[in-house]
Amino acid sequence: MVTDKNLSVSLCGLTMKNPVVPASGTFGFGLELADAMDLDVLGGISLKGTTREARFGNPTPRIAECTAGMINSVGLQNPGIGVLVADKAPALRRIYGGVIIANISGYSVEEYAYNCAQADACPAIDLLEVNVSCPNVHGGGMAFGTDAQSAAAVTKAVKAVTHKPVFIKLSPNVTDIVSIARACEDAGADGITLVNTFLGMRIDIRKRKPVIANKMGGFSGPAVFPVALRMVWQVAHACAIPVMGCGGVRRAEDVVEMMMAGATAVQVGAENLRNPQACPEIVAALPALMDELGIDSLQDIIGIV
Repeated sequence: MVTDKNLSVSLCGLTMKNPVVPASGTFGFGLELADAMDLDVLGGISLKGTTREARFGNPTPRIAECTAGMINSVGLQNPGIGVLVADKAPALRRIYGGVIIANISGYSVEEYAYNCAQADACPAIDLLEVNVSCPNVHGGGMAFGTDAQSAAAVTKAVKAVTHKPVFIKLSPNVTDIVSIARACEDAGADGITLVNTFLGMRIDIRKRKPVIANKMGGFSGPAVFPVALRMVWQVAHACAIPVMGCGGVRRAEDVVEMMMAGATAVQVGAENLRNPQACPEIVAALPALMDELGIDSLQDIIGIV
């Protein structure tokens, strides 16, 4: 793609050729799409969420379609941190030159720290994205990200064992997203990713039971975009650290909107499952949209609203 528009952004010292990033859980480990597109078109790739041990995930059915989105309860199916750092990330680095983001999950502060230390030591990984939407097994099952003190504890533990930039991916299922983001910033986070999925449910009225085997799951897709955008705006204006926006993004206009609200990079999630070419199509559409809006550099519009 040849254009006189500057699509590049700087994220914690990492230069991205554009701000578009497939969100974790919607793009595998990147390797699965290598034969279907030129991965180097993408500014970054957030890899499948990874835990310490391999996980098969939740029972099926795991997916429920909605009018303007979807509900998933995959349950962090993944091969474990050892496979990520020894196999998946190095294999992706051999064929992809952009920013590789490891998405790390855990069920205790100790597991988060262990996983992040392993990912930090992997030369193929550029940035760590810590998913604090997992249930705290030592704290009654409440997700780490729904409590400012718990989110800060994870952040502090992870930062103590890492050198690469650490972004904390927050849950939107809270009443005050700003207080949690600020707690993570105070604990040393280099950035914030938001939002993760909303909690949703569907019922099969003929079978008279929930569509998802786990009853509830993560709701994502175009329907959540206005709420995600609001949270991005709130956090970007309340914190001094950069934000990666995520939630309902499906077109170039959404990327620009997220950036105007304060996002430095923008992740595309559910739309990848509907259209695996979504991210390359968004990148390709950005220069014409920038021309229409009189934008020469995307870096210039970050947080202008």
